[in-house]
Amino acid sequence: MDLPEELVAILRIRKHSHSQLTLVTGVFDVLHQEHQQFLQAAKKLSKILIVGLESDQRVQKLKGPGRPINNALQRKKNLEKWGVADLIFVLPPDFGQASVRRAWLEAIKPDYLAVSSHTPFLVIKKNELETVGGQVKVVRQFNPQVSSSKLIQRVNNQRSNY
Repeated sequence: MDLPEELVAILRIRKHSHSQLTLVTGVFDVLHQEHQQFLQAAKKLSKILIVGLESDQRVQKLKGPGRPINNALQRKKNLEKWGVADLIFVLPPDFGQASVRRAWLEAIKPDYLAVSSHTPFLVIKKNELETVGGQVKVVRQFNPQVSSSKLIQRVNNQRSNY
C-alpha cells in the first residue's frame, strides 16, 4: 500500500507533536453548505483533519452512471478552497474492500472518524475504528432536504423542462 506523500508527512508531524487526528471519508461531489458545516464540526474534534475522497471508480459504483459530476482532482480542489481540512487525498478504488480499508486505517490510526447521523455501515465503521484505537463520532445530523444527489436531480429536472 502506497500512502500519498502528503499523508505520510502529516502522519509524521502528528507523531512528533502528539496531536489528535480526525479522518473524514466521502464523495464530496457537488458541494453545498451541509458539507461545509459537517467538515467544520469534524475539525473541532482534533488539531488535524484529513479528508479521504472516494475515487471516481468507487463513486460510480456507489452513485451510479454519470457520477461523479466532478472528477477526483476537481473535488479535491473544490474542498481545498474552503480551507477547513489540513489534507485532502484520494482513496484507492478498492477502499470498499474490508482488507484494504483496514490497512489504510491501520496506517493512519485516526483518533476519530467523523460521520453524519445518516452514515451507512455505522456498526462496521465503529468496529473497524476500535481495532486501531479510534472512535466514530457523529458530528452532524443528516439533513434530508440537502444532498448532492438531490441537487443534481433538481438540475437535471430543470433541464428536461426546457
